[in-house]
Amino acid sequence: MLLAIDVGNTDTKLGYLSARNGAYELVRTWRFRTAWDRTADEYGAMFATFFGLANVARDSVRAVAVSSVVPQTERGLREACRDYFSCTPDFFSAATQTLIDVTTERPKELGSDLLSAAIAAKAKYGTPLIVVGFGTATTFGAISREGEYLGAAIAPGIRISIDALVDRTAKLPQVALEAPNGPIGRDTVSALQAGIIFGFVGQTEALVGRMRAAIGEDARVVATGGLADVVAKRTAAIDAIEPHLVLQGLALWHASSRR
Repeated sequence: MLLAIDVGNTDTKLGYLSARNGAYELVRTWRFRTAWDRTADEYGAMFATFFGLANVARDSVRAVAVSSVVPQTERGLREACRDYFSCTPDFFSAATQTLIDVTTERPKELGSDLLSAAIAAKAKYGTPLIVVGFGTATTFGAISREGEYLGAAIAPGIRISIDALVDRTAKLPQVALEAPNGPIGRDTVSALQAGIIFGFVGQTEALVGRMRAAIGEDARVVATGGLADVVAKRTAAIDAIEPHLVLQGLALWHASSRR
């Protein structure tokens, strides 16, 4: 069994995967807030709680693969995996993988989450491909017809945009991420929802359109991340929603490195 860990700026996602017919299948997922100063024992307590509530034996974990965009968490995670799973985790990066060619000007600077998601999406949907990640940032990754990771566009994420708007305005409330009946809000809450939801829909459609013009109009578009369904369900620009692409990409990388 494999434990895949995706450490993002806001949340950390865990995926418990079983090996079947030479491939890994996602069995369970968990999510908790990312904290830079979390200790190994704090990680271990969460691991024990999650696995215990799911009736999953911790000693069934034979390997751990990690994608992290928060370097400050890596020491605690490494120690926790050794202490609570008896595994030394493998950290995924552009320098440790050979599954996709990265042709950006500085490949080593590419976020491991973007790259891992691209690997999983490419394996399932082929190329050309656009992978849209709805997380702390909204990211648009472009994979060429030849299978190369060309680069990305990065914009502020949905929650960051909401928080910034509320922080800068005295009378605007926090709102639920739900779409109103139309683009014209009839009160403050529905006006905010219209601007946020349909604004990000428009952003997605515009960037997808420009990327398709650059890499191929037949490029498939796959959305991932915790907020993917908020936008993807309201636009025809996105072909598929895959919430756990980073975890699946880590599993593909782990399997390839063991061959």
